Amino acid sequence: MKLLLADDHPLFREGIKPLLRKLDAEVEIIEAQDYPSAFAAMQAAGEVDLALIDLYMPGMRGREGIAQFRAAYPDVPLVILSASEQPDDIQHLLEAGALGYITKSSPGEVILHALRLVLSGGLYIPPRLLVGQATADVGGETGDGAAIALTGRQRAVLQQLALGKSNRQIAAALNITEGTVKVHLATIFRALRVSSRTEALLAAQRLGLIAAAGDTGPLV
Repeated sequence: MKLLLADDHPLFREGIKPLLRKLDAEVEIIEAQDYPSAFAAMQAAGEVDLALIDLYMPGMRGREGIAQFRAAYPDVPLVILSASEQPDDIQHLLEAGALGYITKSSPGEVILHALRLVLSGGLYIPPRLLVGQATADVGGETGDGAAIALTGRQRAVLQQLALGKSNRQIAAALNITEGTVKVHLATIFRALRVSSRTEALLAAQRLGLIAAAGDTGPLV
């Protein structure tokens, strides 16, 4: 397993490497200290299994650097590791195609869980992004009384899901990327406390967020 670790603080890189070695007994960690050296390391390394990149490094503005990395290496799973805990940063980068966003204040076990999730094909979203993230939301109640909140865009994704559409079809219908669809679905699953598309639809019907199966009326 080959992993790119790009961060401009040498002490941080040294501190996290023992943790990263727990991912695989033969993990090879390729280091970079800024965006230019990250691109050079990628070119020299060949195939890389995961890129773990600090958002704010010398060489480029944070979001610009991530956008260029995604454009150059669209097939490499990308996880952002940053001191920034701004919801706007997190949402923007996940929608730009990052498969995870880990804050540097996260415990080691959380970092490992997030990286293993991404390596297995999943998407890691910080819990703070999943709770109460919208003000112009639709409210509902789960069975135990916990409040839920879905944005208008998330409801649109849920409605498309109710029509039996795949992620690719949802993305085309709403003019968004498949990565953005995954972000919204992960948020919906967490808000509804479910783990599958079927469970999400059943919960949404029970809460009145979408029409029940067989209902000929419009989805609301």
